[in-house]
Amino acid sequence: MFNHNLTAFVSAIDSGSFTKAADKLFVTPTAVMKQINSLESHLGLKLIERTSQGVRLTPAGEVIYRDAKFLFDFSKRSIENAKQAANVHDKTFRVGTSLLYPAKAFMDLWYKVSSQFPDYKLHLVPFEDNHEGILSEIEQLGKKFDFLLGVCDSKQWLNRCNMLPLGRYRKMCAVSREHPLASKKYMELSDLYGETLMMVKEGDSEMNDIIRSDLRKNHPDIRIEDTTQFYDMAVFNRCIETGNVLLLLECWQDVHPALVSIPVKWEYSSPYGLLYAMNPPDDVMKLVNAVKV
Repeated sequence: MFNHNLTAFVSAIDSGSFTKAADKLFVTPTAVMKQINSLESHLGLKLIERTSQGVRLTPAGEVIYRDAKFLFDFSKRSIENAKQAANVHDKTFRVGTSLLYPAKAFMDLWYKVSSQFPDYKLHLVPFEDNHEGILSEIEQLGKKFDFLLGVCDSKQWLNRCNMLPLGRYRKMCAVSREHPLASKKYMELSDLYGETLMMVKEGDSEMNDIIRSDLRKNHPDIRIEDTTQFYDMAVFNRCIETGNVLLLLECWQDVHPALVSIPVKWEYSSPYGLLYAMNPPDDVMKLVNAVKV
């Protein structure tokens, strides 16, 4: 909708007359009228009515005026934000955050080493946990954001970024709150006999492939259903809708309020760590090395 004649239109309404708007814009009243006429012609709408008291908005004009003011304000804020970004870019660590990969874990890490980076600030960059787009997000490490802290034993992820291992999260199982297993404090593998266990497709996660092999060989009464290669909210919703059991990590046990996560009597776990670009700048490597100590 943006048209340069919007400036004359908004100025005329704010000033109450063509003459006052002309003074503000350093043009003639005739020029202001021509610009507004041109805008009305371009939009195919009658925007103002001339009265003895000045100019008055039509119903269509009220909508255009309101949205034009929004565009002007938004443009102004955008320029201000861009100027701020230009000033702080070199002294900012950008941290990716999402529902499955919240920034809190990084913040806990940051407070331990932040004294070594007195001039730096953090900027949180949200991204979507979408299984179709997550690999493109990981490829943005070093561009869109500098760090992401979370679980990673995906071969496809590790082909796209570096990871500093920091620990491991237990593998658990989740069920809907109405499921017969929901009241258990822990599960035996025999509790899953006759159940369908949802887990990611074979081939990308070494630990998940080990679990799958164990279940196939030693626990054939547990059915396995493949999910998408990477979890997103649709996977959690399907677990609830089908009444199946979902293999997940302890760090995700509070992601969906309708699911109950239960420890399993096994020793399976997955690594988590600090993810960063393949070719990181010096300050990113300085933080990585500070975390190692």
